[in-house]
Amino acid sequence: MKPVSIDTAYLLDILLKLLFTPSPSGYTDRVVHVVCEELERLGVPFELTRRGAIRATLKGEAERPNKAIVAHIDTLGAMVKALKPNGRLHLVPVGHWNSRFAEGARCTLFTDQGQYRGTILPMKASGHTFGPEIDNQPGGWDHVEFRIDERVSDLAGLLKLGIHVGDFIAIDTAPEITATGFINARHLDDKAGAALLLAAVKAVLDSGVTLPVDCHPLFTIAEEIGSGASAALHQDVAEMLTIDNGTTAPGQNSSEFGVTICMADMGGPFDYHLTHRLLQLCQEFRIPHQRDIFRYYRSDSAAALEAGNDVRTALVAFGIDASHGYERIHQDALESIASLVAIYMQSPPLYARDRYEMGPWTGFPTLPG
Repeated sequence: MKPVSIDTAYLLDILLKLLFTPSPSGYTDRVVHVVCEELERLGVPFELTRRGAIRATLKGEAERPNKAIVAHIDTLGAMVKALKPNGRLHLVPVGHWNSRFAEGARCTLFTDQGQYRGTILPMKASGHTFGPEIDNQPGGWDHVEFRIDERVSDLAGLLKLGIHVGDFIAIDTAPEITATGFINARHLDDKAGAALLLAAVKAVLDSGVTLPVDCHPLFTIAEEIGSGASAALHQDVAEMLTIDNGTTAPGQNSSEFGVTICMADMGGPFDYHLTHRLLQLCQEFRIPHQRDIFRYYRSDSAAALEAGNDVRTALVAFGIDASHGYERIHQDALESIASLVAIYMQSPPLYARDRYEMGPWTGFPTLPG
């Protein structure tokens, strides 16, 4: 194993490309094509599931037990719940996020016939009209509406535009990268994870290192609605590393810098041995890191296990401020995780017996203490 150079310019460039490609869960085909085009450009073979999850393959010296590294490319968003008599739209969220983070967001509405621009606003949006009622109005998705940028003020006008219940709405990401390395945008969860995974793949290919076993970069398309990595895994995948966001909030140990290694989330503890292999690699290669536990959080790993996959899972995260809102991360964390992922790809399998779905007692690990 050896450290490889991460092309930060490439990482940021592909991140922006992903951020500017709308992909709320259920409306992800466009971003699937973007990732496929990038894998093809890198010369990495890949396959797609029926719905569009991507399984790429980096060949190693042995086929099994192999490993997978997963990031999701779907995001939060909204759908049209009803067409209102005032020419505006009632919305429901796609994924779990609070409407207060939607207020004021610029958006694109996708219909069967085309697309329209607009803004999500609270019902009472004019201080000059409603005065103090602005501050006292209730929150929630039943109290916001979509204002479409067309000459329409009634239900008939909406129908004439071809708008229907169930149309998707993508929220503008509005990315900004500062001179100090901070990245502000919506949907950094988890397009930043997908970008750093592609950057790690590129680094491994550019370095010419030989991998001990096959490695499968996975890009899933339904993590925000719960199904995540429930599909696309080979049965001989023994280890799966998930890349997602960590929360830098009071009571958490995550950081916007370095690698955050999650020890457990609401799905329970992650695999002890795989998690500690990652800790060992961070220590050996001097990658800044910290540990954390997330209480109101699940990832592609939970979906994979709930689908019946017998696979060791671990989660590495980039610390994110204001998760599922207008998010902020630092490129230091992305570079650190990409470095760790590239080294992990070069690491041998945890246990030789993991090449079998069922095997003898011999070779099964023990715990310290």
